[in-house]
Order: sequence, then structure tokens, then C-alpha cells
Amino acid sequence: MTIVNISDISVELFITVMFFILIIAPLGSLGLLRLFQGRKKSGLILIGSGIVSYVVFQFVAGLII
Repeated sequence: MTIVNISDISVELFITVMFFILIIAPLGSLGLLRLFQGRKKSGLILIGSGIVSYVVFQFVAGLII
């Protein structure tokens, strides 16, 4: 195993990634939980919100890089 060099990552990009990870991951997992509970509408809305958040993240990350 080698050590990964993260010194080339800007602070803005790091903060953006951490912020969106804290949004996208819970939306996806809560969406799946709602689907397993039988609440299809709520689950699909949460998963859709996670997908929209991911698209916004890609746009914002493209502006920073």
C-alpha cells in the first residue's frame, strides 16, 4: 500500500465534497429505508432528492476545479 498525497486538493473542493457527502448519503439511505417500509412515494422523493443533489454537486465541483 502507498500513501495518498492529498496536498493538491484545494480547501474549497474539500469542504464542498464533505458538505455534499453529508447531504447525498443520508438522502439515499433514508430513501431505501422508506422503500423497505412500504412508503414508496416518500422513498422515491428522497432518492430523487439525492440524485438532484448529486447533479448540483457535479456542477459546483466543475466550477471549483
